Amino acid sequence: MFQNLISSEAELRDFLGEPSELVKRKQLPALDKHGRTFIAQSPFMVIGTTGSDGSCDVSPRGDPAGFVQVLDDTHLVIPDRPGNRRADTLRNIVQTQSIALLFMIPGVEETFRVNGHAWLTRDPTLLSTLQAHGKTPQLAIGVELVECFLQCAKAFKRSELWMPNTWHERQLPSLSCMLLDQIGPFELSSAAVEQNIAESYVKRLY
Repeated sequence: MFQNLISSEAELRDFLGEPSELVKRKQLPALDKHGRTFIAQSPFMVIGTTGSDGSCDVSPRGDPAGFVQVLDDTHLVIPDRPGNRRADTLRNIVQTQSIALLFMIPGVEETFRVNGHAWLTRDPTLLSTLQAHGKTPQLAIGVELVECFLQCAKAFKRSELWMPNTWHERQLPSLSCMLLDQIGPFELSSAAVEQNIAESYVKRLY
């Protein structure tokens, strides 16, 4: 299906050229004050992981700003809030310990990236520091940072993601309608599925 492929890193470098000295030097082996501040102000991030079979996953995480705790210059901890139990991220971490994080702040077009290793922890002392709405998470993701760096705003400028005048009314069906279209006949009606989803947003966020 795809033609005229680039098939090696050498060929890629011949095509793209080398990154600038600034781009090379912005990669840091530990958090500095700017990285710490960015994480503290971020209420949303995405986690990228890979499984032992090479499969990949990207998953969103969100909470009030500062929900990802910085333990020291190279260690972070992310609370694992209730989800749908697919556990794609968690399974991949158990298998490979590889992780990539992308932190975002609403209205800020730059992002902050962290790459490193990760483990699942049930340490009660650590988990107690991650409480929200009076509830303690059952698990957390501990991250050992290998590299981190700021990402420029080109993607957000191109997408105009944070520009309210580009936002439109929702043009998608409801989640329940899309799910039932995808999976076919199901024992619950669209209205019942929608009710379950709405209830989970109220009662099962934490």
